[in-house]
This record gives sequence, C-alpha cells and structure tokens, in this order.
Amino acid sequence: MGLFSRIADLFRSNVNDALDKAEDPEKMLKQMVLDMEDSVNKTTLAVANAIANEKGLARRIESERINGQDWHEKAKLALQAGNEELAKAALEKKAIADKNVADLQPSVEQARQATTTMREQLNALKRKLDEARARQSTLVARSQAAKAQKQLAQAATGVGTDAFSKFDKFESKIEKLEAEASAFEQLASENTALDEQFKQLSSSGQVDNDLLELKRQMGMLPESKGSDSES
Repeated sequence: MGLFSRIADLFRSNVNDALDKAEDPEKMLKQMVLDMEDSVNKTTLAVANAIANEKGLARRIESERINGQDWHEKAKLALQAGNEELAKAALEKKAIADKNVADLQPSVEQARQATTTMREQLNALKRKLDEARARQSTLVARSQAAKAQKQLAQAATGVGTDAFSKFDKFESKIEKLEAEASAFEQLASENTALDEQFKQLSSSGQVDNDLLELKRQMGMLPESKGSDSES
C-alpha cells in the first residue's frame, strides 16, 4: 500500500470515528481540516525526499559520466606516451564508470516518475484542503440547521415535549378555574335576581297599603255599610 493510500485510509477512518462519536460539528470539522493539513505537510516532506533522491541519483550519474570521460582522456594520454598497459588500465576504469551510469539510469528514471506522481497527488491534496477550508463554515451552518430541524421534528412527534405537556395541563387548569368562576357568578346573579323580586314584591304591598290609607284620609274611599247604620 502506497503513502497516499495510507493517508486516505487514515483520513476516512478519522472522519468515520468523528461522525460515530457525534462530536460538536464545528470542533469536528476544525479537527478534520487540521488532520488534512497534517497529511499535506507529511506528503510535502515525502515529495521533498523523493526530489532529493532523484537529484542525488542524477548527480551520481553525472559524476560517473565525467569520471568515464576523464579515464578516456587518460587512456589517450597513455597511448600517446606509448604505454599500452596504462592505457588498458584507464579504459578498464572507464568501463566501470560507464557501467555505473547504465546501472543508475533506470533508478533515476523511476525516481523521476515517482516524483512526478507524488507532485500530482500532493497538488490534489492541496486542492481538497482548500475546498475543505472553503466549505468548513458552510458545513457548520448546515449542521446547526439540521439540529434545529431535528428538534422541531422531535417536538412535532411528541419526543421531548414534557414542557409542552405541562403547559397544556396548566392551561386546562386555568380553563377549569374560569369555568368554576363563571358558574359561581351565574349562581350569584340568580340569587340576586330572586332577592330583588322579593324586595319588589314587599315594596309593592307596602305601597298599596300606603295608597289605601291616603285615600281613606282624603275621604276618597266609599263608606262601609257598618258606618251607615251607626249614623
């Protein structure tokens, strides 16, 4: 498994763990961005090492190539001096240098390809990090909105509505008290009306008696038969 595969698996694992624990969205997203930044930093270091390795191999190849050319010139000098044995020894050194160049060439090519691939992957990680930073506040807002919707849905379905239930019971008690007060007021009104009727009845009888007495005093009442016989 390559470096980037391990980083991706680690990141997915961290995300899943955070979601399972239902952490605070803002803190969770902040930590996820920090984890991504850490992954980018580690990958940057790996790319830097790969570049250093590629350049090191290239320097070795160039050094061996220069070394081979140097031995080639020495072989020419030996022949010009008439020393074939020395020329042969110089050519043997040149052959070793040429072989080193040939052996190192595939390695430097592989290192160059690896560096190119790692650069591309690093750039992709950086783009994802930039996107995550840009979306962080939006995701926090969406999470908060989702929490609010969940609370409203729970209230609508009767989950966690103890306060609403108590409020309804209190309202019922008030309605009952209002009904009882209205009933007592009605009874009191009926009793008052009945007393008033009796008072009116009593008052009416007294007025009638007063009227008869006044008529008698004024001689407006017919004389009774008993009074005629006496006269």
